[in-house]
Amino acid sequence: MSSFITRFDPFRDLVQLQDRVNRLFAESAAKGEEGFNTTSFVPPVDIFEDEHNIVLKVEVPGIDQKDLDIRIENQTITIRGERKFEKETKEENYHRVERRYGSFQRSFGLPNTVNPEQVTADYANGILTVTLAKRAEAKPKQIKVNVGSLGKSIESKGQAA
Repeated sequence: MSSFITRFDPFRDLVQLQDRVNRLFAESAAKGEEGFNTTSFVPPVDIFEDEHNIVLKVEVPGIDQKDLDIRIENQTITIRGERKFEKETKEENYHRVERRYGSFQRSFGLPNTVNPEQVTADYANGILTVTLAKRAEAKPKQIKVNVGSLGKSIESKGQAA
């Protein structure tokens, strides 16, 4: 009669689960390399604001300017575009295709402070820059503080005490 003793390992099941998940992702990645992935992609966007504008910078290298569409409707800006696969080289000659091709669409809600009549878009070095001007009433106003008779009366009260 032989007895079999195993050491308790509380992380054994977790490690096995991680191995299964890793294999699942590895199998799906291998399937993706067999064909060209021409599904949609999501270009990264930076959005920042200063006192006069809200600016969107969209990273869209390899997309022709004519393939970009920017629209504002109901306080929402929508940017659409398409990166087309170059047909110059036969698909079977490629060893690896990692760049994404196809169409994309990004939409962002806009605050009421944006003036939809004053929007500009520039495209240079693969970066689309959309500048949305703020309405005049939304821009910060600096109020100058005047030192007048009120300030003098406070000083004189302080000296009298």
